[in-house]
Amino acid sequence: MEVPDKKVDVSNKKRFKDEFSCDPDDRPPNLRRPDDYEAVFAGNIDDHFRIGVAILQKSMRLYSPFYSSDIIIASPVGLRTVIGSEGEKKRDFDFLSSIEILIIDQADIYLMQNWEHVLHLMSHLNLQPTDSHGVDFSRVRMWNLSNWSKYYRQTLLFSSLQEPQINSIFNKHCFNYNGQVAVKNIPKTGCISQVLVQLPHVFQRLEANSVLSVIDARFKFFTDKILPQYRDAIMSHTLIYIPSYFDYVRIRNYFKKEELSFTYICEYTDKPGISRARQFFLKGERQFLLVTERFHFYKRYTLKGIRNLIFYELPTFPHFYSEICNMMKAWKQGEEATWTCTVLYSKYDAQRLAAVVGAERAAQMLQSKKNVHLFVTGENN
Repeated sequence: MEVPDKKVDVSNKKRFKDEFSCDPDDRPPNLRRPDDYEAVFAGNIDDHFRIGVAILQKSMRLYSPFYSSDIIIASPVGLRTVIGSEGEKKRDFDFLSSIEILIIDQADIYLMQNWEHVLHLMSHLNLQPTDSHGVDFSRVRMWNLSNWSKYYRQTLLFSSLQEPQINSIFNKHCFNYNGQVAVKNIPKTGCISQVLVQLPHVFQRLEANSVLSVIDARFKFFTDKILPQYRDAIMSHTLIYIPSYFDYVRIRNYFKKEELSFTYICEYTDKPGISRARQFFLKGERQFLLVTERFHFYKRYTLKGIRNLIFYELPTFPHFYSEICNMMKAWKQGEEATWTCTVLYSKYDAQRLAAVVGAERAAQMLQSKKNVHLFVTGENN
C-alpha cells in the first residue's frame, strides 16, 4: 500500500507479526525435501486464520471487524468456523454478501485439505443479508438491493492443476455477466520423463459408464484383475498408492477381510505407527504397504523397500508419480530387472493422465482399442 514519499500507518502491526510470523529456528535442520514442499510448508503453516483489513486515507487497520473491512484475508477453515452450519445458533455470513472481488489462490492446496469448506464458502457468497447491520440504504447500489451481486462479482481462481473439483467452482459458482476466461497450460511431455529408474510402467484402462460408477468399477477391477497377480509371495514389497482417503479405507477393510499380509500409512498415522509400518515393509514382514496421497503430500518420506508399485488412481499432483517411482532406487538389491509398476486409469482421468504421460500420448491411450499400454523408463533409454 505504501508509495514513495507516502508512509502508511498500520495499527495492530505487532499482533499481526506475533500471529503470522514464525521463528527461523523452528525448522528441522537436516530434512531434505523437494522444492515444492519447501515452498508450501516453509514458515507459519497454521491453516486456521482470518483477518479483516480496513484501508483509510493515511492509515491501514488490521483486525478490523469484517463489516467495516475493505479486504478479508482468510483460509477456508478460518471462514467455515465463522459461517457455521445450518441449525447452529452462533453463525454469521452476512459480511460475504457484499464481496466484489474473490481471489482463490493456490486452489490445488485446498484439495489436500477439506474441499467441503471451499464449497461451503462459495454457497454463502453474495446472498441476501439476514439483517441490515446499520447500513445506509441510500448508499447501496441498486444491483445489490436487487440481489444481483453474484453477477457483478469478479472471481480470480489460481491453481497449478486442472482438476474437476476446481473446474466445478469455475462452472457452478462464477456468474459474472461479462463471462469467463480460462488460461490453461497443456502438459506436452508429462512427468513420466522424470522417472530415473529402469522400470516398465503398465497402464491399464478400466471401463466405466459415469463419473459416479467409476469408483466401484475401479475397486472391482483392482480386486478381480490386479490384486490376484500380486498375491503370490514372489511379488512381495508391493506399495499401493491411493489418492482418495475413502478408497484407502475401503481397500484396507478388504485386505483385513481377506487376511492379506499388509500394513498401512495415512495422514492420521502417528510417528510410532509410521516407523513400524516402514520397518515391516522394508524387512518384508508385510507383503503390501497402503499409502495415501495426503500422507505423501504432508510428509514426503522416502519409503524404502519398494519392488512393485500399484497406482490405484493417478496422483492429483503429477510430480508425485515420478517421486514415488524414484523411491525404488533408494533400496537397490540388484533386483531392478524384476521391478514392476501398474497404473489404473479411466477416461475420466484424462487430465491427470495427460500430466503424467503428456497430452498427445494421453489422447492416443484414451482413444485406443487396447486397454493396456506399456512405457519403459530408465537411464539407458
